[in-house]
Amino acid sequence: MKRPQYWRSACAIAVTIALTPHAYAADTDDEQKVERIEVTGSRIKRTDIEGPSPIQSISKDDIANMGFDNLQQLLEKMPANGAGAFSTRGNSQDSTANGGASISLRGLGPDATLVLINGRRVGTSAFAEGITNSFVDINNIPVSAIERIDILKDGASAIYGSDAIAGVVNIVLKKDIEGIEVNLGYGDASGSGYDETTASLVWGVKSDKGSASIILDYFKNNTLAASEMGRFGTANQSPYGGEDFRSSRGFPGYFYVDGVKTIDPDCPPENATASGSCLFDYGPYNLTIPAAERVGAIGQFDYHFNDELSAFLEVSVQHNTSEAGGAPTPLDEDAGLTVPGSHPNNPWGKDIEIGRYRTVDAGARRWDIESDSMRLVAGLRGAINEWDWEVSAQKGRSESTQSGDRTQGWVRTDYMQAEIDAGNYNPFGGTTNPQDVIDRITTSLVRQGVSNITSYDASITGQAFTIGDRDIMMAAGAEYREEDVSDIPDEQFQRGLIFGTEAVSAAAARDQYAAYVEFSIPMTDNFELQLAGRYDHYSDFGSTTNPKIAFLWGMTDALTARGSWSTGFRAPSLAQIGLGPSRESTFFIDTYRCAADGVDCTALDYNTEFAGNAGLDAEESETWNLGMIWAPSQQFDIGFDVYSITQDNKIDKQPLGDIYTANCDNQNSTVCERLAPQTGQALGPISVIHSSFINLSSQEVQGVDLSAHYGLELDSFGDIKFGLEYSYLHSFEKDNMDYTGEYKFPQHRWLATTNWQKDNFAANVNFSYIGEFEDTPDIDFDGVLDFEDNQSRMVESQLLVDMSGSYRFNDTFKLTLGVNNVFDTDPSFAIGDGDSDLYGYVISVHNPMGRYIYTKLSMNF
Repeated sequence: MKRPQYWRSACAIAVTIALTPHAYAADTDDEQKVERIEVTGSRIKRTDIEGPSPIQSISKDDIANMGFDNLQQLLEKMPANGAGAFSTRGNSQDSTANGGASISLRGLGPDATLVLINGRRVGTSAFAEGITNSFVDINNIPVSAIERIDILKDGASAIYGSDAIAGVVNIVLKKDIEGIEVNLGYGDASGSGYDETTASLVWGVKSDKGSASIILDYFKNNTLAASEMGRFGTANQSPYGGEDFRSSRGFPGYFYVDGVKTIDPDCPPENATASGSCLFDYGPYNLTIPAAERVGAIGQFDYHFNDELSAFLEVSVQHNTSEAGGAPTPLDEDAGLTVPGSHPNNPWGKDIEIGRYRTVDAGARRWDIESDSMRLVAGLRGAINEWDWEVSAQKGRSESTQSGDRTQGWVRTDYMQAEIDAGNYNPFGGTTNPQDVIDRITTSLVRQGVSNITSYDASITGQAFTIGDRDIMMAAGAEYREEDVSDIPDEQFQRGLIFGTEAVSAAAARDQYAAYVEFSIPMTDNFELQLAGRYDHYSDFGSTTNPKIAFLWGMTDALTARGSWSTGFRAPSLAQIGLGPSRESTFFIDTYRCAADGVDCTALDYNTEFAGNAGLDAEESETWNLGMIWAPSQQFDIGFDVYSITQDNKIDKQPLGDIYTANCDNQNSTVCERLAPQTGQALGPISVIHSSFINLSSQEVQGVDLSAHYGLELDSFGDIKFGLEYSYLHSFEKDNMDYTGEYKFPQHRWLATTNWQKDNFAANVNFSYIGEFEDTPDIDFDGVLDFEDNQSRMVESQLLVDMSGSYRFNDTFKLTLGVNNVFDTDPSFAIGDGDSDLYGYVISVHNPMGRYIYTKLSMNF
């Protein structure tokens, strides 16, 4: 008999949930209470912490041993993190979420990794990264507030819905605190002038009627300027074996005299190119690590009305300030600036046009960034006839403002034209103009972004029924969520008066509802089957149903096998749907113009303008995982997992090379817009290339994870613990191209930790390794990725060593001293990709900061 559609949907939903920790409860039998906890990987509360899904759990002690006060720095050390992650390091472009940071499990991108706090989804950053990459800013989560971090390395859309294609990072906050803990810290990167200051206060109280805890956190770092980085702070890497990525927008620049491109006579010979550009090194003006200051508070409260009913409240607020910076305003032909022949400094004495020129005398461009985030969760939980239930409501808001004033290098082209026409501003000879003239060509501007999330959920978990003598456990629930995002650039951008800044605009909203169910079925005494399913409906692109099936098999007392299969999805981000005209720049060679006219034969920076695509389909995925754990004793365990994730309809930028090849050999193209050609030439300079975001064919990643732990009790010599997390990338294919071992995709990453403790002494030595990978994905910088056809040099592997030691003087005071990057190892040299990596290393993979020495004082009362 054919079952109706609702029955098929219910059966699919009856296959969902494998992931989320936070609440603690207890089941009562006739004699004692057996604690059941909700473990990341399942919504069913269980008495054991090992479930069918692979999870790396990082405790608060592990976090302290790593020595980082910034969640970004901690998570980028994890081998499961990969390409697509970004941080505040080098993050100073206007197309990015300045001051923010993300994690990208399996290298599938931040939008494929779901970040939770206490098992609940949180709002995304107000500013997207890379124009449309929505993400949760992990820098909004203070390290001092974290009890543990669970990294679920398995697809989880059947549990949590959208964005969990590559896995989940669940931040579990400290609670059930008694007393007061104060932490103070200071660290310095030797020789660079960079330092960090931290402070936190943790307070908590408990009673029979409930508990309360408040965590206050403060973090501040100063600027690590590119001008202090030596060889890693210049865009001209040719002396070191790299490319010269200096900008063609120079100081001085070039002009069009009688329609002919003419370089400024005062351009230094070493900066002049054969095509008539005067190069400018923008590198020293950037901020390798921008200054930042963060202050936040988290409160968690529980109140027990009776044994069956409790109320809970979570409140968090965070205020962040940061800065972003770039070189002085770069102008090009699109600005339409001219110089009259009557200008007192015009060396040609006739009307001319300004080509590419940079207002160095107005100073470097700087943004001041303020971000405020708020999160409020309130709910009730209780028990009825051995069923635990919970209802809650959540409100989250993230608001960010970027502002720049007249002293921060923001030049308006109409103001500048007026001063040129009046003979006041001199654009020739690399002249530094008077300050009163600079004041008249500069302006103030602001960019504002807001992201909101409102959600409601209800869930139950407990024993559904008994088959034979085996209890079938179940969890089920329903959710409703509303989201919106708005990113509004200054109206001066929209009027085309500000140049060289990659302005972004976006506005979109959606609502979504979902239902899920999960079963834990003990098929035998040592074999557990997990079935889960989830149905989601989105107001803007429709519905999806995703199942999951997993097992945990205790083959012997020491050997356990586990496996899972699931499907997943990711709804197009609000930024991808609601994107307005937004620009970014990339270095490549205009090969068509070079071939036709013999000019622009070096890599120059060109603008690409993106627009949103309301017709995007959701990304879909299929994930499987197989693994084994051998734990012959409490002191030793080793486990491995083989995984595969296939992602269809991957949303990404249209490949720039494809757009260029198809459109840029046509002077009249409306996709690849060119300026008018000079006399005797067939093609004019590229003005702007129009692009959008599309659903590519697919991407697939396969690999192996290895985890091991070993403890030694040495009696009078103390205790030693060893740990290893290793990730091997077997294959990464995207849009029919194999990225395995290519740029930003090393095949080997591992983290080895050691901890020794004796009485009041403790010491740690950690080793983090990133394997080699091939350099330069576009080896001839023509805009077309060609790494499959060409062999580039290799970016060398890197091994960093971190050390720390601590001594507890008494119950109150503990002092820690540590050194990260003990041997002051430089980042591995890379020619770069002509996009974000222009300074001799891969910004998202290697940290150029060098040796960092820190001390911390902890006090308990």
